[in-house]
Amino acid sequence: MVNMVHFHLNAGLWAALLALTSLQPCSADKRVDLIVRPNGGNVSSPIMYGLMHEDINNSGDGGIYAELIRNRAFQSGDESRYPVTLDGWSPVNGAKLGLKKLPQPLSSALPTSLNVAVPASSTEKVGFANDGYWGMDVKVQKYTGSFYVKGAYQGKSFTASLQSALTGEVFGTTEVPIKKAGNDWVKYDFNLIPRKAAPNSNNTFAITFDAAGVRGGSLDFNLISLFPPTYKNRPNGLRVNIMEALAALKPKFLRFPGGNMLEGNTLPTWWKWNETIGDLKNRPGHAGVWNYPTTAGLGLVEYMQWCEDLNLEPILAVWSGLALDGGELPESRIDEAVQSALDELEFLTGDASTHWGGIRASILGHKRPWKIRYVEIGNEDWLAGRPAGFEHYMKYRFPAFFKAFQKKYPKIQLIASPSVFDGMTIPKPAAGDYHPYLTPDNMVLQFNKFDGLTRNNLTLIGEAASTHPNGGIGWDGNIMPFPWWGGSVGEAIFLLGLERNGDKVIGTTYAPGLRNLNRWQWSMTQIQHAADPALTTLSTSYHVWKLLGTTAITQTLPITAKTGGTGPLYYVAGETERGTSVFKAAVYNSTEPVAVSVQFAGLAGKVKQSHKKSATATLTVLTGPANSYEYNDPWKHNNVVKETETKLNAKEGGTFSFTLPQLSVAVLETDSD
Repeated sequence: MVNMVHFHLNAGLWAALLALTSLQPCSADKRVDLIVRPNGGNVSSPIMYGLMHEDINNSGDGGIYAELIRNRAFQSGDESRYPVTLDGWSPVNGAKLGLKKLPQPLSSALPTSLNVAVPASSTEKVGFANDGYWGMDVKVQKYTGSFYVKGAYQGKSFTASLQSALTGEVFGTTEVPIKKAGNDWVKYDFNLIPRKAAPNSNNTFAITFDAAGVRGGSLDFNLISLFPPTYKNRPNGLRVNIMEALAALKPKFLRFPGGNMLEGNTLPTWWKWNETIGDLKNRPGHAGVWNYPTTAGLGLVEYMQWCEDLNLEPILAVWSGLALDGGELPESRIDEAVQSALDELEFLTGDASTHWGGIRASILGHKRPWKIRYVEIGNEDWLAGRPAGFEHYMKYRFPAFFKAFQKKYPKIQLIASPSVFDGMTIPKPAAGDYHPYLTPDNMVLQFNKFDGLTRNNLTLIGEAASTHPNGGIGWDGNIMPFPWWGGSVGEAIFLLGLERNGDKVIGTTYAPGLRNLNRWQWSMTQIQHAADPALTTLSTSYHVWKLLGTTAITQTLPITAKTGGTGPLYYVAGETERGTSVFKAAVYNSTEPVAVSVQFAGLAGKVKQSHKKSATATLTVLTGPANSYEYNDPWKHNNVVKETETKLNAKEGGTFSFTLPQLSVAVLETDSD
């Protein structure tokens, strides 16, 4: 992901963009007649469509990571960049809030705590409140919370509550009995079930206590946490509705942890995997690269559990010794990064007899090792620190990893973070990673890009999206506010080109996937979200990638054109894991609808054997608005994508006929026996 800030289009620019295109509209042939041959294709990657995640746009904290409390442990990761603050916190009933670094902190990882001073004359309950990640969704369901307290308190309990930030109405409350008095840190766990749902997400969570129980003194708090129900009820888990939306894409892999997050802003602040495991009180957090620090609550183990829950193949990215500011480990120190990567693999895949595997099994309780088949070395090493960083990556950084992994993990598919398209000669059997962020026209022009690859040029498309309108490419502006229909159709044609070359492509993923509507650095994402689940929005690109991903080709089938060719109709055919045959197509820059005839050679014989009258298929077509720059707007709750399904009967010889309009995406799938 190229680091940049978001950009909004003004009304005048919108009008100008509608006239811009580098591909000239063309008239379709009167008819495109195609024959899909029953054999002669190639076996495709089993993980063609997947996901990628790094914490950008508050997509982790405040996004898929279900924690509701913002700034829960006063973390920074780098106080020179992110001074510790009281962001998110406010006093209740006159309490005075401050930050302290106590001689006895909660842990060395969390040295700063919240000091809550009680007014000497106060006789009521005092405390503090948190407004969450721009609000909190309150429903009648069980919330699970915890907090740590240090200090002498003579009261009987603490009170945890959820209430409206506007009216003060309390929706739910629970008393948390005192465990013991003293000056040690004490952890309190509680469950909270609201008696009624809140009408909106403008709510807060508060902890209060009897002022008389402190007698004019103060208490210290840290790691204040509150979780709603999580996906598959995992402790420290993920947000249900976002995970459900991702599950509906039927993805096959997860590339993590980035992304620029992996590299860090500076050499000392890369994403240290061993600081993201274990008890939350032992995770110092990370100095995020997108203008905010992160909690590391979504750590290495949580990523692996995400893979478990969606049955995803992990594509693990390991730090290659390069930072975003161009700093890099010299050749004399590159073994430090290599050893960290080997340790990480041992933690994930080693048995309990190994050092790191033993930590995973005995301390973290995950006795069964995970399987890792793909490891990417770095992220976009062709970009940061260029040209020296890229040259050093090719000269000594990647070769050091390649040598070490070939020796210890020879069966793992290594992936270089540049691709052959970036000018790197990648040694066999390693693969490359290609990240196109393009205009729709340029996406379409890449339809044939991968035809020239050989199987020795195996490539992951670890990030991809139409981001800029035609004529508007440039990282200093013109990025669209949301995925739009015309851009999504351009992506579809790019994806069809990948599926044509499924034996040379490991897989592909849209990036970034998620964006919090309250703070973002990159506007173009598949899904937008906020505290209010009603604002979760599935973009135009989400619908396109879902249609193509849920019909992923496992074996390509050759196509012969009797009439017509590619453009304005682009297509691919193959077989799915369901044993069905599919024809996928998209229409781009056509002046009229395209009439299509697709004959599945050999289908007639199968029908005869099954004693059916004729072959049948389902045609699913996605179309958009007349203005191709329209998008799914979270604030309008609209969906500009129209999906239609039609049952078709084959004519003699297994031929299906249909018409596709301009800017449409379609999948024709034969019905299984």
